[in-house]
Amino acid sequence: MKQFVVLHFVSWIWVIILCGVVAHCQRPESVNIAAVFTFDSVIGRAAKVAMEMAVSDVNADPTVLTGTKLNLIMKDAGCSVFLGSIGAFQALEKGVAAIIGPQSSAIAHMISQIADAVKVPLISYGATDSTLSSLQFPFFLRTTHSDLEQMTAMADLIDFNGWKEVIAVFLDDDYGRNGISALGNELERRRLRIAYKLRLSIHFDLDEINNLLNQSKVFGPRVYVVHVNPDPRLRIFTVAHKLQMIANDYVWLVTDWLFASLDSFSPVNQTTLSVLQGVVGLRQHIPDSRKKRSFVSRWEKMQKEGVANTSLNSYGFYAYDTVWAVAFSIDKFMELHNNITFSFDNNYMLPRTEETVIQLDMLKVFDGGSDLVNILLELNFTGLSGQIQFSSDRNILSGGYEVININPMAITTVGYWYNDSGFSVMPPKILTIKEHRRFFQNQKLDNITWPGGKIERPRGWVIADNARPLRIVVPKRASFVEFVTELQDSHQVQGYCIDIFKKALEFIPYDVPYVFKPVGSGIANPNYDTLVKMVSENVYDAIVGDIAIVTNRTKIVDFSQPFASSSLVIVAPINNAKSNTWVFLKPFTADMWGATAASFIAIAVVIWILEHRVNSDFRGPPKRQIVTIFMFSLSTLFKTNQEKTVSSLAKMVMIVWLFLLMVITSSYTASLTSILTVEQLSSPITGIDSLIASNWPIGYQVGSFAYSYLTENLYIPSSRLVSLGSPEEYAIALHKGPSRGGVAAIIDELPYVDLFLSKQTDFGIIGQPFTRGTWGFAFPRESPFALDMSTAILKLSENGELQKIHEKWFCMMGCPEERTSNSEPNQLHLVRFWGLYLLFGVVSLAAIVVFMLQIVCQYVRFKQRQKEVASSSSESPSSNCYQVVINIFNFIDKKEEAIKKMFTQGDNPHNPNWDK
Repeated sequence: MKQFVVLHFVSWIWVIILCGVVAHCQRPESVNIAAVFTFDSVIGRAAKVAMEMAVSDVNADPTVLTGTKLNLIMKDAGCSVFLGSIGAFQALEKGVAAIIGPQSSAIAHMISQIADAVKVPLISYGATDSTLSSLQFPFFLRTTHSDLEQMTAMADLIDFNGWKEVIAVFLDDDYGRNGISALGNELERRRLRIAYKLRLSIHFDLDEINNLLNQSKVFGPRVYVVHVNPDPRLRIFTVAHKLQMIANDYVWLVTDWLFASLDSFSPVNQTTLSVLQGVVGLRQHIPDSRKKRSFVSRWEKMQKEGVANTSLNSYGFYAYDTVWAVAFSIDKFMELHNNITFSFDNNYMLPRTEETVIQLDMLKVFDGGSDLVNILLELNFTGLSGQIQFSSDRNILSGGYEVININPMAITTVGYWYNDSGFSVMPPKILTIKEHRRFFQNQKLDNITWPGGKIERPRGWVIADNARPLRIVVPKRASFVEFVTELQDSHQVQGYCIDIFKKALEFIPYDVPYVFKPVGSGIANPNYDTLVKMVSENVYDAIVGDIAIVTNRTKIVDFSQPFASSSLVIVAPINNAKSNTWVFLKPFTADMWGATAASFIAIAVVIWILEHRVNSDFRGPPKRQIVTIFMFSLSTLFKTNQEKTVSSLAKMVMIVWLFLLMVITSSYTASLTSILTVEQLSSPITGIDSLIASNWPIGYQVGSFAYSYLTENLYIPSSRLVSLGSPEEYAIALHKGPSRGGVAAIIDELPYVDLFLSKQTDFGIIGQPFTRGTWGFAFPRESPFALDMSTAILKLSENGELQKIHEKWFCMMGCPEERTSNSEPNQLHLVRFWGLYLLFGVVSLAAIVVFMLQIVCQYVRFKQRQKEVASSSSESPSSNCYQVVINIFNFIDKKEEAIKKMFTQGDNPHNPNWDK
């Protein structure tokens, strides 16, 4: 009997074990999955229908979950973290293999911790918060795009349009704060920033929006980035439209929430589009496919039948694909493990006491949760939304974004954004086939209609309504005041740089209130590095003046487009008298020598004309006359001419000529004497290398960046550098030289040197500029005003206004030409003697005119006399034209004495004396 009992007991044990094994090896009839989301929401309404359709399609497909039914347990989160958590616990009590959702990032944070505890995968199609990371929540996966990627696209859009500052409008919850934080980080990488943040409460109303937008109207930036939950009533834009903020100069950028809302409308009416005119936003790109078109047709049919009470948006596609991803993963999991099992975890067993209210003893842990997560990560299939495949950070691989523009007539796609290629008018899939590399010059979007209906890209900022005038610091210079300084009496700020700034303001399409703040004692030049630092610390808003753009300054401030070149050059005494064979030519310039030679030829011709008829010395064969006139002209230089002038007109011309000759010869003698006898200062310096190699002192301008450049870049000891405060000190130090307490050379910026040399002739530029530099106006970092000022300066350069301002200040006495060591400041220029040459020319011309009048009168008398003789002798004069011309020249060539004799004696024209 005892043996029978033992045998019966062993048999029951084997039966129990066999039943357990069979139960473990056999697939279950059904598998539960949960969906926790907000039913009554833009995303929830579409997701609910999509997930129900997906479950129906999975259960109807014999190739997936063969013999096992997929059950979907839905729990309403009600937009509440608390209700969402309760719903998750309720679903977990029923033994679910995975949880789908929620769409809320705040709820997802809480349920992720619950899912991690029970090792159940949580797959969200709508929680975009980038802080839902795989490191913190290893059981969390996302089948939609992360806000990190969306904000990268948004930052690229802002950078693409050239805007520097934006205003962020967002919900003050995990979704809003973390999304805007991601945007701020991406903007900082591009040297852009969020200037102001407008936080909205989770349950905001119209009054709250109205107050925030009214406050923002006084800010400078006009680019708004709106990141809130889908809002079918479009409350933000309704208020903005009433406040006339959907208008010119405004820019409204939105994340994908807006198009999730608009896609839920069926159809979008014209009133809605008018409120959103010019808005630009991002929407997840879902490539077109046959499967997608078929699903859309089914959805539209369900809408007509009343089964679906909302239109389809992108989150509907993601929710549908999420169900299929879970189904595929469970199917593969059961192929490996045959069943889904749960077990209790002692860590969640609370001791039962009278005070214990919440019992977790019914909460089970999914034994194969980690394996199911790994299977999910290995998925790779094509769904409605595109390729379903997870990246290493457990986000779905992105398909990029569409850039959408809303105008009064329609919602249009103006381009696409993909992380590898940036902006393009082609969809990401086509683009990646053609080119993977990303270059800024390849970035392109179609034309965008901005708020107000304009095609031209808005500037994106204005001078704030409540902003104080720009505090512009100007150096109160003590030397080279032509560039910028403050007048002592009127305290008016003026100068070359000030005129450029004021002229540039005329090309900026808005009013810029400003006030100049002179800094400096007026006795010595201020330190420019200190002024730049004051701007970087926001003590002042800009610097206008002769500010050199150098490396250490560009690290703390932004500069405008350069308006002048400021290369460093060497100024030293120059040798004006180099001994050579042709030193006697140096007193006159080439044009002076040419004018002098021409005057000698002119006096020779004029005297010959005036003396030929009355002076026998100027008559004879042509060869003899040519030699005579030029010998006469040259001999006047030495006052040894043998030919005497007879004509009164010739004597008058000679008086003026001799005076001119006396001045010319005296000036030539003085200049040549100066060149040959006066000791000229000279310098063996040939360039910066020879200057560094010497031990001579070097001068520099007080406050200039030249000091730091010489000491830090060229390593010249500071003991060799001598500070000089004015052009007068420059001249004194150079004249003294290094042997008498002066300097061997001065290193300064080219504009100062040009101004200095325009008033000095003993110095010149040695060698070539050894560093290239420019001047510009300085502004705080990221100042949008710097860009507009740069554009204005470019316009000044293109239309010639910069050159006109330069001539106004530095060319009043003639623009200074750059002097080099080969210049000759002692040379005499024609411009100094043009008055004398003009006098000589006028007198000579007058004398020839008088002489020709005399000839005409004599010839008229001669012809009358000839007619009288011809009438008395019955001879007719020749009417041959050629003969008439010959007779005229013969008459002019005759001696004055013979003509007078003919008139006094009444002789005939054939008198023999005419041939003498």
